[in-house]
Amino acid sequence: MARAELMDFDQALELFEPVIGLEVHVELNTTTKMFSSAPNPANSAFHGAEPNTLVSPVCLGLPGSLPVVNGDAVRKSISLGLALGCSIAESSRFARKNYFYPDLAKNYQISQYDEPIAFDGELEVEIEGGKTFMIPIERAHMEEDAGKLTHVGGSTGRIQGAEYSLVDYNRAGVPLVEIVTRPIFGAEADAPALAKAYVATIRDIAIALGISEARMERGNLRCDANVSLRPRGQEKLGTRTETKNVNSFRSIERAVRYEIQRQAAILAKGGTITQETRHWHEDTGATSAGRPKSDADDYRYFPEPDLVPVVPSAELIEELRAALPEAPAARRRRLKGEWGFTDLEFQDVANSGLLNEVAETVAAGASPAAARKWWTGELTRLANASERDVVELATPAQVAELAALVDAGTLTDRLARQVLEGVVAGEGSPQQIVDARGLAVVSDDGALIAAIDQALASQPDVLAKIRDGKVQAAGAVIGAVMKAMQGKADAARVRELVLERAAAVE
Repeated sequence: MARAELMDFDQALELFEPVIGLEVHVELNTTTKMFSSAPNPANSAFHGAEPNTLVSPVCLGLPGSLPVVNGDAVRKSISLGLALGCSIAESSRFARKNYFYPDLAKNYQISQYDEPIAFDGELEVEIEGGKTFMIPIERAHMEEDAGKLTHVGGSTGRIQGAEYSLVDYNRAGVPLVEIVTRPIFGAEADAPALAKAYVATIRDIAIALGISEARMERGNLRCDANVSLRPRGQEKLGTRTETKNVNSFRSIERAVRYEIQRQAAILAKGGTITQETRHWHEDTGATSAGRPKSDADDYRYFPEPDLVPVVPSAELIEELRAALPEAPAARRRRLKGEWGFTDLEFQDVANSGLLNEVAETVAAGASPAAARKWWTGELTRLANASERDVVELATPAQVAELAALVDAGTLTDRLARQVLEGVVAGEGSPQQIVDARGLAVVSDDGALIAAIDQALASQPDVLAKIRDGKVQAAGAVIGAVMKAMQGKADAARVRELVLERAAAVE
């Protein structure tokens, strides 16, 4: 795929104003699907099931099957709408969105069109550096997910050039909430970073509400990024493109930036932008054309005849409103202040996606510095080495226990890393691993002095240098003692004893 001509980003902003819009899909973690009793693969209990095993007649669009609305999905959708600052509709209804494609066996998707469950919201989003934006939310509506197609053969994994395609209907019917922003003006050079931060904020809200795992790599959270440009001083919006299903926060930022540069290069030469969907390619950092973007009329929306309107009671809405967690932007400001982190330290945690894990570790008794160190340092390294998700390696309680053992002097950092490897391997709690492997620091001065005296006796030249005031020479003795103790000694305490013994030796 040939890479399109790009304009320098700063030059593009001099000529054009970027306008973005974001459509985020959140899969709900209900036990069953949106309109049937089939198990929901977005719930971790059913993740990884064999293809076409989590299905029902409704999922497969079999004749005579009728949908039934999942009440838990409705409650979770209302909670999400409230967290986005939306009004909740007194009555909303489902509609049929018609399109012919094998990922939905009945050839239409049950969604919401002109009567969504939630509308007219506003969400505060903070980008790196502390700048905040208020993002206008047009609507949050309920719908069902489609199945998954796998195209076999060819070089791209797409249908073009494939030898055949496989369809898995496990995902068909999974409850979704689609959150649609209004056009976002005024972001300017921050537009790419704002897109990334907005989706991350949605992720944080979904996790805090407990309504979704919100993991982009699993498709629990997906984003379509709309980008258009208009010449400076022009009121009319430019033609937009929609980059589909970008699956990481970093890629969202890169895709928006790329589209700004690509569209600017075309417009500056007098070209026109095609209203279309585009695909993001992680390997090349570029987008490519998909299909012409359909308007609502093309889908022939009409009210779903098999479902009655959703009419939540005022009591239910207020109950869900009262249970809302702290807003993500406010929570971040509070945690940063409580932890005493610098901007860079806090951003390190926020960018890692491990803010919740660090917060839970601190709540379990660890210092903020220790929690940050173990999660964003050693655990992240182990996750990268094993190609696993870092949150699967340890729990906040285990990390807090490890930090407590280090604080108590039971473990050095070196020994703690060995214990952490045992935790990741499933050998038990940190204390159990310390006991089983015999990894505790040697705190018996008698044993340390014996090792120090032996090291001093074997290195008389070093002893002489220490006694002449060249204390840096003690490093050789400390190293020999640490080796003799198999690393199970406090290096600072060994240094103290080396200097004391060197002065005392006749």
